[in-house]
Amino acid sequence: MAMQIQTGTSELKDVTKMERIGAHSHIRGLGLDDRLEPRQNSQGLVGQAKARKAAGMILKMVQEGKIAGRAMLFAGPPSTGKTAIAMGMAQSLGQDVPFTMIAASEVFSLSMSKTEALTQAFRRSIGVRIKEETELIEGQVVEIQIDRSLTGATKTGKLTIKTTDMETVYDLGTKMIESLTKEKVLAGDVIAIDKTSGKVTKLGRSVAMSRDYDAMGADTKFVQCPEGEIQKRKEVIHTVSLHEIDVINSRTQGFLALFAGDTGEIKPELRAQINTKVADWREEGKAEVVPGVLFIDEVHMLDIECFSFLNRALESELSPLVVMASNRGMARIRGTKYKSPHGLPVDLLDRVLIVSTKPYEEEDIQQIIQIRCQEEDVSLTPDALTVLTSMSKQTTLRYALNLISCGRVLARKRKSENVDVEDLRRAYTYFMDEKRSVQWLKEQQGTLVFEEVGVEGRKDEVMDTD
Repeated sequence: MAMQIQTGTSELKDVTKMERIGAHSHIRGLGLDDRLEPRQNSQGLVGQAKARKAAGMILKMVQEGKIAGRAMLFAGPPSTGKTAIAMGMAQSLGQDVPFTMIAASEVFSLSMSKTEALTQAFRRSIGVRIKEETELIEGQVVEIQIDRSLTGATKTGKLTIKTTDMETVYDLGTKMIESLTKEKVLAGDVIAIDKTSGKVTKLGRSVAMSRDYDAMGADTKFVQCPEGEIQKRKEVIHTVSLHEIDVINSRTQGFLALFAGDTGEIKPELRAQINTKVADWREEGKAEVVPGVLFIDEVHMLDIECFSFLNRALESELSPLVVMASNRGMARIRGTKYKSPHGLPVDLLDRVLIVSTKPYEEEDIQQIIQIRCQEEDVSLTPDALTVLTSMSKQTTLRYALNLISCGRVLARKRKSENVDVEDLRRAYTYFMDEKRSVQWLKEQQGTLVFEEVGVEGRKDEVMDTD
């Protein structure tokens, strides 16, 4: 909502919410139709039809709860949309299925061991859908009567609620009066009160009061007056992750650690107890386990100990679907002197479904640039779009996308709304891409600090160390 702030004498400015435009903020889903066939350009994703279809098939199985404890690897060159497809999966899953996204280097933290960091990521990705019955009082408020004592310390009152079939008067205590006041409940509102917790939820305003203009706001929602009895039993479903249950039951931390983020290491005995309890709830029909998705980006940055842990963790009963991404070819496995495809050990690769992504075609690149221009609210001239597309083929797609916002700044400087070829050329001279940076280093001829010249053997030796 816009807010007016006075700065100085009579200058007024509109302060609106600040929009954060990220590298993948344009992605809304996987862009698949009902038959899981990929559209050419949909929901922010372009091209990579095979990879998107594979992700959609896996996603369908996750939503049906038919796949868990499996691993999947997106392998392809940089700037081919591996992380973008993972973000599309996260958007398509919905709120009820947990999705955790980590970079492999996050595991190497000083605050906890590598295996603890991976265990917490695994348990964040498994949801527990807990069902419980609660008693609700639901109806339309006919009248609220509040009486205060002479000192104002104590409050008593009566609340009259009705449905289409019956009407009841309830006596109110101080806490209930405060809850109703906080929710700004008036006569004519339709409310629901949870009897166990005393929580008051305002469902909307009764349709019968739609002509009462004095009590209406811009966002007033009208609902029908409830039918049947005022007091009803309803089944309420809460979805929490296993990690949240771990933290809440950890005596040293408590539930406040969920907000602080500093959960620390959790004892394995506690986790074993929670697993047993969840298994009991499943047998009794009180809870349902929802395996989600854990996405590990730049997975080649994990070391041999982490890979060994992943092998074991994927076989456990409570395990999510693990999706990994790597842009390495034949690379050394961290912590060893052996090389392996994608930097992953062969025994882990044997368990993994590998999906390859390939470099984008020129037509796809042009559509991606147009999508990013819409997201960043930038207008490119047709010539500038052609130049930027060819520039991305010569350099990289990421470099070309970075020049969009730089070009807008230069266009505004010459008081133009559209970014033209001239702006992109100037931005190209200001910022170097990787190839020109390497060329510039060669031209310096050893003038940079700590640069080794003509010691090829030493360079190879440095590269081979961990």
